[in-house]
Amino acid sequence: MSLGQFDCLAIPVWWSCVATDRRNDTRARIRHARCIGCVLDLPITLLSWRSSALGRLSLALSPAGTQNRRFDVVDEFEALMSSVYLANFTKCSLIVPETRIVAGLLLQGVEPREWEKQVHELNVLQKRTTKTAASYADLARARLQTMDRDLWQLVRDGSMPVATHSVLAAAVKFSPLFGDFLRTVVRDQFRRFATHLEVRHWDAYIEDSQRAQPDMPSLSDATRVKLRQNAMRMLAEAGFIENTRSLRLRSQQIEPAVLHYLHQHNELYVLDCLQVCP
Repeated sequence: MSLGQFDCLAIPVWWSCVATDRRNDTRARIRHARCIGCVLDLPITLLSWRSSALGRLSLALSPAGTQNRRFDVVDEFEALMSSVYLANFTKCSLIVPETRIVAGLLLQGVEPREWEKQVHELNVLQKRTTKTAASYADLARARLQTMDRDLWQLVRDGSMPVATHSVLAAAVKFSPLFGDFLRTVVRDQFRRFATHLEVRHWDAYIEDSQRAQPDMPSLSDATRVKLRQNAMRMLAEAGFIENTRSLRLRSQQIEPAVLHYLHQHNELYVLDCLQVCP
């Protein structure tokens, strides 16, 4: 029985399977099968997989507990290095102004030596220390490189709202720990017509994530605080909450130019993370 194409999303639910690209040792944790326009709430079993030179996986899935039934092959599920939850946003939030500069460097195609010169010697990010400049530049570049030049141009040349939502899109793709908080907890609060987020929502989310994902690194109390602070800052910068003190929720519609890019590039997971408001 054919059920059509499905896109695999890295979200915490009660079941999962793991595919490993043996050539690149890239692990892709698959926790949900999403049909275009609907969510399939069934456990899935990995039947087969193959990888391409582009670092993508094509997967054949079957619902658990069924035999001789196959879903259609999942077309080009991208195996992100950050599929496993990582604490990779402890140092800063969206850093949109800095990311716009980094997007410009990427669009120029600067060589490593020129990158070092711009970041370290010329201090194009205008940071007090070389260490901070390098940290911000490296994170901005890593986020942007989950997307392509079309998004980099939106970041560099778009209005501030367009640039902000473009950086947010790259951030949730690079950091599923943050993206899944948006698409599960924040979305749920909007659905409940809640007026505020609460600190306990983040804390409970981290606890649930660690139980659901054994591969998730253990987090110190200090790391948890930094993650929560930057998660709330990113939500405030993107317009989903008024500020980091009140945590009052705001309905936020994503900029059309960013939505167009995400639809054009089939970024279904990112779209699901960003479109959480009624």
